[in-house]
Amino acid sequence: MLSKIRDSVLAANVPNPGMDAPPALTNKVNDVLGIVAWAGTAAGVAGVLITGAMMAISMRRGEGSEHMGRLGMVLAGCVLVATAGPLVSFVFN
Repeated sequence: MLSKIRDSVLAANVPNPGMDAPPALTNKVNDVLGIVAWAGTAAGVAGVLITGAMMAISMRRGEGSEHMGRLGMVLAGCVLVATAGPLVSFVFN
């Protein structure tokens, strides 16, 4: 008897939420992700410009190619920012 009462109480009115996020939330998240993507792209462009300027100054002084590693890291970051959306879509869809 106790198990029947427990089963009826536990199984009563269990909410079943939908799979889609509310449209208001989706719009806000898309706005934030757009701003973050824009900031990442701007940071990548600034990184390439700053690294290029540092390389030009170093070459004028006669200092060598230590900035090539920095440029490689900046370019790798740019590639990561540019492919973040497609990578996440590939993994989760």
